[in-house]
Amino acid sequence: MPLSQWVVTDNQASSAVAGRGDEHLKVIEHALAVKLTARGNVIAIQGTDDAQRLTREVLDLLAQWVASGQPVRRDTVDTALLAVREGKERQFLHLVTEALYTTTQGRVVRPKTLGQQEYVEAIRHNSLIFGIGPAGTGKTYIAMAMAVQALKAHEVERIILTRPAVEAGEKLGFLPGDLESKVDPYLRPLYDALFEFLGSEAVDRYREKQLIEIAPLAYMRGRTLSNSFIILDEAQNTTYEQMKMFLTRIGYGSKMVVTGDVTQVDLARGQRSGLHAASHIVEGVGGIAVIRFSVRDVIRHPLVAHIIEAFQRYEASLQEREEEADEHHSKRP
Repeated sequence: MPLSQWVVTDNQASSAVAGRGDEHLKVIEHALAVKLTARGNVIAIQGTDDAQRLTREVLDLLAQWVASGQPVRRDTVDTALLAVREGKERQFLHLVTEALYTTTQGRVVRPKTLGQQEYVEAIRHNSLIFGIGPAGTGKTYIAMAMAVQALKAHEVERIILTRPAVEAGEKLGFLPGDLESKVDPYLRPLYDALFEFLGSEAVDRYREKQLIEIAPLAYMRGRTLSNSFIILDEAQNTTYEQMKMFLTRIGYGSKMVVTGDVTQVDLARGQRSGLHAASHIVEGVGGIAVIRFSVRDVIRHPLVAHIIEAFQRYEASLQEREEEADEHHSKRP
């Protein structure tokens, strides 16, 4: 097989790209069917001409990643491979430079996957954005970071956060206390993100001034939401009618982000998810973007991605068996 070399001037950069015990090179070898040998700042590449070209492109991306001061992990290598295969090198390099917000603890919030980078760009350039995908893909967290940034930059006058009042079969009426105490625990994940971005005292102050509003979806009926950054979370639990009502609340100067996971619907049997329906109905309309995340965008513990994949395989096989049973039943005399 043809042999070529990839050379970087910095030995430390070469070591970071290769990984401990050449672990990163082994990932690239398996993915692109090449043989890689690292000696100092030189990596020898053995494989077909096309495989060598792709390998050099991946190594170039990783070298630029290291030059920006970022550590190279296994998920970094996987993302670089994906970027080269799909022609998304620009989006990969944006992951290095993109800083959405700095938390009160000084942590910089930035997209970590190509799907998240696409999501960020969609939010910047559209008025209505759907972020649909499995748990752990950062759909709501990134939208929240961009909402807080927009508020502090005076791009919007307020942030409105809402959820449909449906949760895994539980009913708010059975919870103790008045309406606010019933609703607050349900909206707690939204509060937690705000506390991280702004601090609890600032959140209380912003709420008192009505710069931040957190309320159940039912509170949106009859309103026109102008000059606002609006986030509808857990939107898979909206009915078709609720989703239609909510989407028509958007006013001038507003940006609306709708997030959810269509595989985790808690609606009563027979009710169709408004998120599933609306995302298909409005897709392709100007000013509207639909971003669909996959397991490769999961940024929680690696097991989360494997769990999601296992459930997807099970559900696909279950649906296949049901379709076969229906077909068999329809053929019976």
